[in-house]
Amino acid sequence: MSRVVPIVLLMLLAAAPTAAQPATSTPPTLAQMFQELFGPNGLVVNSEDVLPDGSTHSAHFNAGFQSNFTQFNTALAGQLTSLPLPSPASGFTYSFDAATGTFVRTTRSFGPILSDRAETIGRGRMAFGYNFQHFSFDQLEGRDLSRIPAVFTHDDLELGGGRTDVVTTRNSIRASVGQWTGALTYGVTDRLDIALAVPVIHTVLSVTSAATIERIGTGEARDIHFFRDPDAPGGFGSNRTFSSSGSASGIGDLILRVKGSVMREGPRALAVGLDARMPTGDERNLLGAGAYGFRPFVIYSASYRRFAPHANLAYAWNGDSVLAGNPTTGEKGDVPDQLHVSAGTDIGVNDRFSMTVDVLGRRLIDSPRVFFEPRTFVGPVRTETFEDLVFGRGSFWSTSVAVGFKANPVGRLLIDFNLRFSVQDNGLTDRVTPLVGIEYGF
Repeated sequence: MSRVVPIVLLMLLAAAPTAAQPATSTPPTLAQMFQELFGPNGLVVNSEDVLPDGSTHSAHFNAGFQSNFTQFNTALAGQLTSLPLPSPASGFTYSFDAATGTFVRTTRSFGPILSDRAETIGRGRMAFGYNFQHFSFDQLEGRDLSRIPAVFTHDDLELGGGRTDVVTTRNSIRASVGQWTGALTYGVTDRLDIALAVPVIHTVLSVTSAATIERIGTGEARDIHFFRDPDAPGGFGSNRTFSSSGSASGIGDLILRVKGSVMREGPRALAVGLDARMPTGDERNLLGAGAYGFRPFVIYSASYRRFAPHANLAYAWNGDSVLAGNPTTGEKGDVPDQLHVSAGTDIGVNDRFSMTVDVLGRRLIDSPRVFFEPRTFVGPVRTETFEDLVFGRGSFWSTSVAVGFKANPVGRLLIDFNLRFSVQDNGLTDRVTPLVGIEYGF
């Protein structure tokens, strides 16, 4: 759950093209990267009008994502901190046979990977799992992260004249999250399991922004708004590239799970449970959500010879975090809740190999979103239309399909492999997410 991996919304604005005189910076924290890059310490448009305090004209340029940055951060962080964790359930499940006085396997397959089944592992049994997932984000709302547009407008734009000049930026974002997760499950009774998942996160984020001054109001008067460039006539440049990058590693948000079997009728079983997320990850560096979370769930599964279908339904409630507010000031906001739905089956090909297929759906509820729309700017010199970011709120589905297998080379050791494919363009997406791991039952 700490996939954030959070983060996620800060990655939305990265850069693509290159320009003269690059300006490179390192943010205090990953959650402040965009504020630092596009704020007064980053993108600066100079002017011949120097105020008595020595400041330049740069403070008069703004953008929608600066004034609405709370929404931008929440949209990114809410998704980066809700990356799917593999199920802490064991591939081996047992029940006690009173007739023989021994534990016997209750399923012939080894279970799903990113979802869960209702069977418990058996009283006094333990299972350990360790896996690695790598998320390399490709798109934001269907737009390639290497081509994200944003337009900075002048304060008091409606007054016209030189104030109709704008700064267009073409941004390229590179964002990746490596997630190592260890999970330990213990069978308290024949019908009750408890589990602890401990993720270790490595987040890498970089942004490059190629900025161009569009002189809609000032025309050929290059000394009104400019980037300082010794290679340009008079030192008044129209283009500049700004970049920022950083990485962070550490423990993510710990997950404590309680799962109990409430019904067993022949091959069918029903279980309910609760996941509790502790905000142990450093949210300012996108290693955790920065808020407590509770996710009650219900699981139905069955076993018919070598086929074991299953369905999961869960609702994730999230508390307040600075990622949904303002990481610089410490102001907190509400992290959007989520509805999780999944269904699939695992297939026992033989006694040592099983395959699994799942459809995974996640609905973010009343979440900040980013859209792309054309904006027309009218000035005394010319009229231009540029694509820009637009902020809004709404609920949306993020759906993926996962296929994988579990192999049992020896004893109670399992080797896991899985590929998760995004099938929708909503939100922040990773086309293909690989997973490798091991499980061992005691």
